[in-house]
Amino acid sequence: MFTSVLNDQFDNLDKHTQWGIDFLEKYAKFVKERIEIEQNYAKQLRNLVKKYCPKRSPKDEEPRFTSCIAFFNILNELNDYAGQREVVAEEMGHRVYGELMRYSHDLKTERKMHLQEGRKAQQYLDMCWKQMDNSKKKFERECREAEKAQQSYERLDNDTNATKADVEKAKQQLNLRTHMADENKNEYAAQLQNFNGEQHKHYYIVIPQIYKQLQEMDERRTIKLSECYKGFADSERKVIPIISKCLEGMILAAKSVDEHRDSQLVIDCFKSGFEPPGDFPFEDYSQNIYRTISDGTISTPKQEGMRIDSKTTVGKAKGKLWLFGKKPKGPALEDFSHLPPEQRRKKLQQRIDELNRELQKETDQKDALIKMKDVYEKNPQMGDPGSLQPKLTETMSNMDRLRMEIHKNEAWLSEVEGKVAARSDRRHSSDINHLVTQGRESPEGSYTDDANQEVRGPPQQHAHPSEFDDEFEDDDPLPAIGHCKAIYPFDGHNEGTLAMKEGEILYIIEEDKGDGWTRARRHNGEEGYVPTSYIDVTLEKNSKGS
Repeated sequence: MFTSVLNDQFDNLDKHTQWGIDFLEKYAKFVKERIEIEQNYAKQLRNLVKKYCPKRSPKDEEPRFTSCIAFFNILNELNDYAGQREVVAEEMGHRVYGELMRYSHDLKTERKMHLQEGRKAQQYLDMCWKQMDNSKKKFERECREAEKAQQSYERLDNDTNATKADVEKAKQQLNLRTHMADENKNEYAAQLQNFNGEQHKHYYIVIPQIYKQLQEMDERRTIKLSECYKGFADSERKVIPIISKCLEGMILAAKSVDEHRDSQLVIDCFKSGFEPPGDFPFEDYSQNIYRTISDGTISTPKQEGMRIDSKTTVGKAKGKLWLFGKKPKGPALEDFSHLPPEQRRKKLQQRIDELNRELQKETDQKDALIKMKDVYEKNPQMGDPGSLQPKLTETMSNMDRLRMEIHKNEAWLSEVEGKVAARSDRRHSSDINHLVTQGRESPEGSYTDDANQEVRGPPQQHAHPSEFDDEFEDDDPLPAIGHCKAIYPFDGHNEGTLAMKEGEILYIIEEDKGDGWTRARRHNGEEGYVPTSYIDVTLEKNSKGS
């Protein structure tokens, strides 16, 4: 106990209690810096997550590879982990740092009060000691004066030459000094007794009580530090289960990576639906030599389908090779016919899904407007039913427009799906007869397997026009096998295509061979290819050409 061994060490206890408060504030500063570290760490983690998070729009069609999904899940878990670091900082700030600062303020106030009480008690004891010392000195001085008066009286009393009056005066002076010495003695005794009492009270009652309070204050400070040490660790320990779940989530994300699924996504993303190019036919240039040498030999007439111009063949070969190299650049078309079949099918299906969602929204809005109109008609005070008619008309118009768009895209989709199915059937038949040339080009970069169309088809944008002009020079006009009506207008900017207006009637001279294009002729004899999905075809056996 402070009271039993430190009753004379008030100044040292003053210094010790001040050191205790300084140490508490030093630990509070340490906690504050730790909080700043946690906050900065959490902020840097969140910035890191934000930096590497995907910034894709809702309509982005980037393939969702399992490795990418796993990384995004890891980023989410790391973001949650950063949140837990913020929880640690907040808990430390509230439970440790804030508590320490409040307690430090209260501790300073209490210490100041106890020290003031101790100083007041010491000052009072010093005052009592001074009073006792003054009375002691006065008593001592009066005693010396009384001794001098005694000696003077005895000297005059023994002196025969001294007068009686001098002796009487010395005797009176002796009595006065003796009386004053007695009074000072009594005062000194009283002051001494009072000081001894106050000193006993000071060292055994007042100071022990103050020391006891200082001891209790110092012990509470130590206990508070112990609690804060524990709270400092508990702030971290509380979030360990959640942090463990975040780390487990990262491990699960790593285990979710599926290389086979990612490979399949790559296949689905880049699959074109095109067939590999077929074998090149053998071009026999020696027939003219043999015919010249053997004059009597009757040469077999060359068949129409076997007339192959070397210039055209080379051009066709170059056109096919873009499937395995660089795609020809061209403007994006509304029906996506500039894309490979499989990619075109995916794009059309996505557009149809989006249009169906928009149609459903418009349908819901129409139903809501109709219900509101009924309410207004039954309760005219709530609103004018006629005010809803413009919005209802606009909604109905949007629904009709969306239905037409859906119908048009579904026609294109059916065309692509039918072409893929037909191509699959022809691939089986081409396996039997490998001499049939595969992979003919269509006007917009799609492929067909019809040999005649290869000769008569319009050229690619990147092909030279002369390569195809030679092919049409010797061809006789083909007979019409039916007629068609243009459902939509077609500009026909590409060479080999035929422009048409909505509602225009054309003759069909060659059916769609699965590539999405039909060959047609105007009344003036102009021919070219038109999109099959843009026309309504009627085939007639006895239709006449112009």
